[in-house]
Amino acid sequence: MIVPTGTADVLLRTEGRAGFITLNRPRAINALTHPMVLAVDAALTGWERDPDIGTVVIEGAGERGLCAGGDIRAIHDDARAGGSASRAFWRDEYRLNARIARYPKPYVALMDGIVMGGGVGVSAHGSVRVVTERSRVAMPETGIGFVPDVGGTHLLGRAPGELGTHLALTGGLVGAADAILTGLADHFVPAAELPGLVRDLVLLPAEEAVARHSAAAPAGVLAEQREWIDACYRAETVEEVIERLFDTGAPAAKEAATTLLTKSPTALKATLATLRRSRALTTLEEVLDLEFRASCAALATPDLVEGIRAQVVDKDRDPHWTPATLAEVTDEDIARYFLAPAEGDLGLEAARAGGDRV
Repeated sequence: MIVPTGTADVLLRTEGRAGFITLNRPRAINALTHPMVLAVDAALTGWERDPDIGTVVIEGAGERGLCAGGDIRAIHDDARAGGSASRAFWRDEYRLNARIARYPKPYVALMDGIVMGGGVGVSAHGSVRVVTERSRVAMPETGIGFVPDVGGTHLLGRAPGELGTHLALTGGLVGAADAILTGLADHFVPAAELPGLVRDLVLLPAEEAVARHSAAAPAGVLAEQREWIDACYRAETVEEVIERLFDTGAPAAKEAATTLLTKSPTALKATLATLRRSRALTTLEEVLDLEFRASCAALATPDLVEGIRAQVVDKDRDPHWTPATLAEVTDEDIARYFLAPAEGDLGLEAARAGGDRV
């Protein structure tokens, strides 16, 4: 029996042994709002306690993708007004990310199409992560004056070598094979097989259903670029990374360096610092606390408003960063990204250690 519930932007249904979450803002590529985050969390609460539900599946409405991230227009408006709505949104969103990672039942993410930012947060922490030939996965935050969040530095910091550093700084999109290589996904299923996979998830254990439809992913590009990526991105500073990229002679490395020069200088330095710190931490919860500090700090910078304006509001693709160059970004500027916000940290690690649900 199919039992539909939910709200307009998050559709819920149960069928057989599976509970389905459909993010339902297709015109916005299912970008997450605060009420959507709360609705997903409430669904997970109910299904965690339901003995009839063996698997949870998250998918996106429409043909464009699972989720393009958070509602950054709302963040732009909140930042301009000096409000607190974005911090409240992140607090609940990051708690949801931690919950997904610890969810006691198989959590299957259908990462078809565009999966960026907050979309990575509601999918790549799941236990069964499925990509297709249409998947385009990215953490593009440096392009809007922000820092990878939703546990993105935890995921990318544990990618092989310096592949995660490359993706975090450039914000580059990866396809199925490279998403699997970097640890953002587990299984490749051809898009034409997704309806059959969904039917089997209703009847079978998640891993058995996915195994029926999985195949080898089409070749990616990162494996063959690994040598210069590792050599360049292990540098201590963003300036040295860019210098090494230009000096390698590889066309793809030069392209990466040119891309970095278009990003927010402050965001690049803050991202590198956050990524390096996250590698020294043990749990996702600790990293989410770190990212919450960075996100709250970014909210107070001019680059976040300017980056969203240029990319999403006016769409002129011509942001004017402040400071304008890497040389002008000081150590004090970056140190602010790691100060506890006035309202306090998330406290996720302490809650997990104490046995509370996060």
